[in-house]
Amino acid sequence: MRPLEGQYNLAQAIAHSQIPEYRHASTSTSLGERMSRQHTSRERVAKKRTAVLISGRGSNMVALIEAAKDPAYPAEIALVLSNRPDAAGLARARAEGIATAVVDHAAHGKDRESFERALQAELEGHRIDLVCLAGFMRLLTPWFVRRWEGRLINIHPALLPALKGLDTHARALAAGVAFHGATVHFVVPDMDSGPTIASASLKVHDTDSAETLAARVLELEHRIYPLALKLLAWNYVKMVDGECRFDIKRDANGELIAPEN
Repeated sequence: MRPLEGQYNLAQAIAHSQIPEYRHASTSTSLGERMSRQHTSRERVAKKRTAVLISGRGSNMVALIEAAKDPAYPAEIALVLSNRPDAAGLARARAEGIATAVVDHAAHGKDRESFERALQAELEGHRIDLVCLAGFMRLLTPWFVRRWEGRLINIHPALLPALKGLDTHARALAAGVAFHGATVHFVVPDMDSGPTIASASLKVHDTDSAETLAARVLELEHRIYPLALKLLAWNYVKMVDGECRFDIKRDANGELIAPEN
């Protein structure tokens, strides 16, 4: 797969792995605007109640919260849930007036089923429609994942399917890759293996360290995660038979947003 440099706006948010070619041209109307009009022509639905699961500071959580402040955004952040009572992101969520919950994995020992049933109870109690993992450092079992199939998404700091797992930035540098980036994907039982919703990439600099590369990729994450949640909440993207299906016109053009190099 040849990565494309830059980040797609709503006009081109669909991952390049799903749409291999674009006829790029400047237009007076962006696809983002056209998609918005397409959506308003549909039957209006209530905003999707979304839970964000975190284990730490929750920087992607903050990006989702900020995006959801737009009255036109189709999802509301209804719950921030952490497996760690000391997660810094909980305080930020409370300051924003968002409900929070803690399901401490340590209290459940090695009983993953007990932990996940407690998670499920919290999500059901808050009437959650969609779940976003944002630095949630627990592997989820097939039991939980299948209950949220098609409604559970994650962001990964690499261009999947390459560099699954942890320490992606150091591993990218060690591998000598020319491009690196981030991917939003549906969650399936196999780790970091779900179909891609959206991705963004940038060039790796000779001067990059793992820290500088992580910071640059994080900026991309903060852009594409709200975008992917918007697509899901608007029902523009679905997981069908293990693949992404997009309900937008694929021949429309829009402007490309590229990160600074």
